[in-house]
Amino acid sequence: LHLVSPRAAQLGAAWWTRHVEILFMCCYWYLFGYLLVWITLPTWPIRVGFVIVSHMVTMVLHVQITLSHWGMPTSDLGPNESFPQRQMRTTMDVDCPPWLDWFHGGLQFQAVHHLFPRVPRHNLRRGQELVREFSSKTGVKYNCYGFVEGNKVVISRLEQISQMVKIMVECQNHMAETGE
Repeated sequence: LHLVSPRAAQLGAAWWTRHVEILFMCCYWYLFGYLLVWITLPTWPIRVGFVIVSHMVTMVLHVQITLSHWGMPTSDLGPNESFPQRQMRTTMDVDCPPWLDWFHGGLQFQAVHHLFPRVPRHNLRRGQELVREFSSKTGVKYNCYGFVEGNKVVISRLEQISQMVKIMVECQNHMAETGE
């Protein structure tokens, strides 16, 4: 709905991305919705069940990406902030036992991945040890939380952002009423 709304047309230099996104979404719905779900699966109960199960399986991925990225501030602190400082400030890792590494697919090591993007997934836990050492030597905070604590951090961050939006809306309403 966003892509076909008038707001999406206001992309400036990125105007072409709207058309590319619409094209790729049409391809996705053709492949997934039509060829896989509609043509391949024989009955409505099987179709509905397949869509529900396929989305439930990928839910872990969505939660993991949300935890790793949405809980941390993303403001630009300028040229005084080094690359490692920025990566460690804007992402968090999710602490879990090694036997869960396969289940998370390496996504629990987002800070490590952002610092060392070419390190293969099976070496990310070793990379985490190096990041912990770097953090303790330099004093740069390394954000690594358990699953429950990480969700609390994300919810807290979203609450802070909602408060900022509330203040901006109140300010905008005041300006509209007073003509400032």
